[in-house]
Amino acid sequence: MARKVVIAGNWKMNKTASEGKALVEALKETTKGICPNCADIIVCPPFTTLVSVIEAAKGSNIKVGAQNIHWADNGAFTGEIAGNMLKELGVEYVIIGHSERRQYFGETDETVNLRLKAALKNDLKPIVCIGELLEERESGATEKVLFTQLDGGLKDISAADMEKIILAYEPVWAIGTGKTATPDIAEETHKYIRSFLADKYGKEVADKIVIQYGGSMKAENAEALVGQADIDGGLIGGAALKADSFTALIENAIAGAKNK
Repeated sequence: MARKVVIAGNWKMNKTASEGKALVEALKETTKGICPNCADIIVCPPFTTLVSVIEAAKGSNIKVGAQNIHWADNGAFTGEIAGNMLKELGVEYVIIGHSERRQYFGETDETVNLRLKAALKNDLKPIVCIGELLEERESGATEKVLFTQLDGGLKDISAADMEKIILAYEPVWAIGTGKTATPDIAEETHKYIRSFLADKYGKEVADKIVIQYGGSMKAENAEALVGQADIDGGLIGGAALKADSFTALIENAIAGAKNK
């Protein structure tokens, strides 16, 4: 079945409020010719930039996501952010379990699961990240790692809730390194992820789930990657920080989807 292309720009710790507003204003111009039914365009700025970006994106096809969410509604969790806070701002999406959160901030499959449930509780659309390290890929442990992350991260998630979730496969060895899984390698891994979902939730549900690729996708390789049967878009880092490169990537990804 045809799944909509979803391209999300993860700005990471980049762009002040004024810089974020300027980028969205530029994106509104460069993406205005893109058919809204062809792709969902999401930007995920830092927390301090959310308000200005949400305001700037009003009246456009650009949707806004956050980069993290805590599992509690409130409490003594210094430096964290609650789902109801994000929802009140007008946030629609939230990235959960990014490899940098796992690597630098102690994120685990258990906390990913808790944050995922908090996102669903607050009617936010989660983008759940999974992926293996270079040594895990080289030792042939990719599927074992992904199984563990999916099994733990999706614990107690119903089929109905699963249909609200986007998965992002990010080979950790390809993030910010300039290395990219070839389209064939990426497709092989995406196909495994979809087979896991089919085993857990049934093929009908699995066929509906958007699975993004998140390892150094850029304009030059977006068409070939999204042209693969099980790759439905991208979670984009550096290429999302400039309007022209992000727009070219989106356009090429749509072209790839049309070639399926």
